[in-house]
Amino acid sequence: MPATASGGARAEEAASAPSVCSSAPFCMGTRPEELAARLAAGGPGGVGGPGAGRGEGGEGEHERVLALREIKNQIIGNRTKKLLYLRLGAVPAVVAALAEPGASPAALVQAAAAAGSFACGVDDGARAVLAAGAVGHLTRLLAHPDDKVVDACARALRMIYQSKQAPTFDVNNEKNMDFLLSLLDSENENVTELAANIISYSCNSNTEQLALCGAGVPQKLVSLFGGSMNLRDACLESMTAVIRNNWEVASRFASMDHGKAFRSIVALIHDRSPRTRLLACLCLIALGHASPCHFPDRQIKTKLILVLLELIEEPGHVGDEAPLALTTLIKDSVELQKQAFSTNAVAKLSNHLLANTLETRRAVTILLALAELCSKQEESRSQLMSGQVSTLILDALKHDCVDIRVAACSCLKNISRSSKVRIMLLYISTFCVHPNDSINVVNLQVLSAGRLSCDTVIAPLVQLLYDSSTSVQIAALGAICNIAVNLTPRKSVLLHSGVVSQLVHLSKSMDPTLRLKSVLALRNIMFLMNPKDKDLILKELTVSTLSSLICDSEHSVQEQTLALVQNLLDGYVGSVNYVIGEDGMVINAISRQLNSASATGVCIQGMLVLANMAAGNELNKEAVMDVTVPHRADRIKPSFVVNFLQSKDKQLRVATLWCILNLIYPNSESSSTRVARLQNAGVISQVKNMINDPCLDCKLRVRMVLEHCLDNAAAGFM
Repeated sequence: MPATASGGARAEEAASAPSVCSSAPFCMGTRPEELAARLAAGGPGGVGGPGAGRGEGGEGEHERVLALREIKNQIIGNRTKKLLYLRLGAVPAVVAALAEPGASPAALVQAAAAAGSFACGVDDGARAVLAAGAVGHLTRLLAHPDDKVVDACARALRMIYQSKQAPTFDVNNEKNMDFLLSLLDSENENVTELAANIISYSCNSNTEQLALCGAGVPQKLVSLFGGSMNLRDACLESMTAVIRNNWEVASRFASMDHGKAFRSIVALIHDRSPRTRLLACLCLIALGHASPCHFPDRQIKTKLILVLLELIEEPGHVGDEAPLALTTLIKDSVELQKQAFSTNAVAKLSNHLLANTLETRRAVTILLALAELCSKQEESRSQLMSGQVSTLILDALKHDCVDIRVAACSCLKNISRSSKVRIMLLYISTFCVHPNDSINVVNLQVLSAGRLSCDTVIAPLVQLLYDSSTSVQIAALGAICNIAVNLTPRKSVLLHSGVVSQLVHLSKSMDPTLRLKSVLALRNIMFLMNPKDKDLILKELTVSTLSSLICDSEHSVQEQTLALVQNLLDGYVGSVNYVIGEDGMVINAISRQLNSASATGVCIQGMLVLANMAAGNELNKEAVMDVTVPHRADRIKPSFVVNFLQSKDKQLRVATLWCILNLIYPNSESSSTRVARLQNAGVISQVKNMINDPCLDCKLRVRMVLEHCLDNAAAGFM
């Protein structure tokens, strides 16, 4: 039979039996329907017809091998053919060949390869292979005397365990652990690589990591670093899975063989293979995050940064993932972000971004790396804003790819933390009170004000709030939150952008993260805003929506909504009418949350709202008193205030004391009445018990409260 032009592996397989094809009832190119039907007929007899011989030498068995091989060759790398054969029900017949007691090694090899291919890259294929019981048969055949069968079954199992549909391998089961260790001890590298793949897939919890560590798996994995490149890479991935986020395992590994195992991974960051270098970096990053005290060497961390920056130039998967590894390495670390900046990371990443198209995954990971570099470093922000890449980031906000838009928003979010950007935005807002207005561009070095006008920054971000992707909306909200703080003196810019109406709309979303982020943005916009603009926001938001958000199902939304109310009250005397007006919808919502003893953060924000209100006139103070010590049928209901004063959270105690202090100040007949009500509710007694509070701030407020109580009594009001 002539060789096909579809690849070297297929040509070799096709040419292996030229004499058989001419007399067989099928050959290369046989229609899938016919092949599936013949294979499903049931074993050698079904394929070869009545009377066909069984066993290795029988014609029927030989023809079954050809059928399996043809199916395998058709589906390798061909998703369409895989789906077609799935619809034809070919998978059970393929797996049945693995279960056939008299199947020849050749049939087993082809059946295993076909089963693995069905499971690779197609979830429905993986589910079909698993449903047919392939894992059990393939695992059993790892003990087959023929090495080719063992190799094929190990490769098939590796493909299965690369799928998200693969079964969990319980390493806490003693028999499973013994089996896994036997695979690691195998002299067959395909089998040991399979063991490493199983570990990477199944190691998902601390208990599993500890079990593997206790069984000596890390030592075995390190001992396999001397094998083939594929085996070494699989072992590095497994080691990362065993170490990740587990301090105890990471500590044991770092001290294993007096640090020899650790040094062996450090050496691999200089390996000839780019993939090996990347995996070694990822393993060391996981080790450093899990146990920072065992990875103090600054020189190694600098090497990691340099290696990852070099790997960005590599083609394919390695170059795509290197920026993401860099992001993980420097995340939340001022020290490492400074080191990265000193190695010229911002410039290298920016240049690569400018030199290539945005249409790649690498562009996404580079943007995310730049965002992380700018999260804590002012120098990185300034360098990024001074280059051409800032324009590219703004263009990326309008890109068709969701991941690109999300990454661009992340960059803007962190760039907008810059004090220089704050000055620039204030300059823009002075000349640009409406998104359609133009600005007089002056020569502002570094700030590039001409690029970051309201048209180029705020308007596109507002437009992204209407995006069909929730992840894009959330990312855009993060950037708007920071920009809202930077625009504090000129919030009218945001009001005229139309952002408030969409934020109010998103605050009613079914997605809790969207609700939270939109409330955060409204809170930041409300911060230090002039009274007229606050009225405009409340008109859009409505008291009813505000009350609903205070009673949201998510504590985080409740907390941030109360912080929004604080910003509403701050510096605006008339704003209290929104809280106590309209039948007291807002104040009643606050009362319900405080009386239900919600999350500590909610209670703190609620008490700060009441403290702000209590600093107002008598009407405001009485409204707060009705919440803190309400009258019920001529008797005072037990107050949640006492519980708050007994809280272990010092911020809650301080907020509560501030509220009490504002209620009884200044000295007056009304204040003395409130003191009496607080005494009857047991509040003042609890305050007296706090005279030696461990928190100095609490201790100071306690003394102030008690002094005002004495002043009221001395003045004859009590």
